[in-house]
Amino acid sequence: MIRYDNIEVSFDDFVAIPKLDLEIQEGEFFTLLGPSGCGKTTALRTLAGFISPSAGDVFVDGKRVTHLSSDKRSIGMVFQNYALFPSMNVWENIAFGLKVRKDSKSDTARLVAEIAGQMELSDEQLHKNVAELSGGQQQRVAIARALVLKPKILLLDEPLSNLDAKLRVQLRGQLKDLQSQFGITTVYVTHDQDEALTMSDRIAVFNKGVVEHVGPPAEIYERSATEFVCNFIGDINVLDEELVRRLNEHSPAALDPGKSSYLRVEKVSLDPLTAGPGSVKVNGVVSSRSYHGMHSRYTVDAGQNRIKALVTENGLTRMDVGDSVDVFINPANVLQY
Repeated sequence: MIRYDNIEVSFDDFVAIPKLDLEIQEGEFFTLLGPSGCGKTTALRTLAGFISPSAGDVFVDGKRVTHLSSDKRSIGMVFQNYALFPSMNVWENIAFGLKVRKDSKSDTARLVAEIAGQMELSDEQLHKNVAELSGGQQQRVAIARALVLKPKILLLDEPLSNLDAKLRVQLRGQLKDLQSQFGITTVYVTHDQDEALTMSDRIAVFNKGVVEHVGPPAEIYERSATEFVCNFIGDINVLDEELVRRLNEHSPAALDPGKSSYLRVEKVSLDPLTAGPGSVKVNGVVSSRSYHGMHSRYTVDAGQNRIKALVTENGLTRMDVGDSVDVFINPANVLQY
């Protein structure tokens, strides 16, 4: 559906993207993930036609669109700040692209009504000024304005970043449901790992203009291809050489003590009943505990290691700072680079 073929993007002497080869399948919810300044928005804007690459080509449906104007690419885009027109009401904002396209008044009215219904925007809201709407409602208007033109591809540039935390979580599900409902190929840009993991079919993790790993969320998280991806995605424990050697001594593991070694916090157990076969017991002392409602987060000092663990709050287990505890680690869960 979408293919970046040896794309390079430069701004004067700065190379934002040195070489990008990437394919996105039809109907996918595909996320470009990475920290600020990593090149993900540049890649999105290159696909949209707002940036011309200095080398390489962009293909959509097998057609080369590298130098095609943005309005000829059958792409809809929702910007970070939504870019709604404050002087127009909601109906006029949604209808704007149709008027530019010179659709008839009857077709415009029909298409706006159709998309408004699908986006759960009421007749009353359609006649309000956009400033009168909540952040979530404004987002739906921005998406409606993009989808009313029936594009093949929808681009979303950090559309949840300006919303409060509770609304962000709520709208994640709504966005994914909308994408499934319309079946539209969607390219989503974010720096938020939780958004990427919960919403995406596949993720491309960017670092300094380079894609370090492309894959489904579970693969990105559990089998990170590079040390950068491992550290960027989720929370992680760093294990020192001494602990790695101990894991080798008490199991058939063949971990390399000379490599950087990491362990996801949820892979650590403080309960022998949940540790699972193959786990190695390490003695430690609780140095901190923070309560998060459904779980508590413990930090355990074990030699030179400060090991973080998540424990489900079931009312049966409670450890306090200063308590001696056993930490159980399965060497099979250790990631090395």
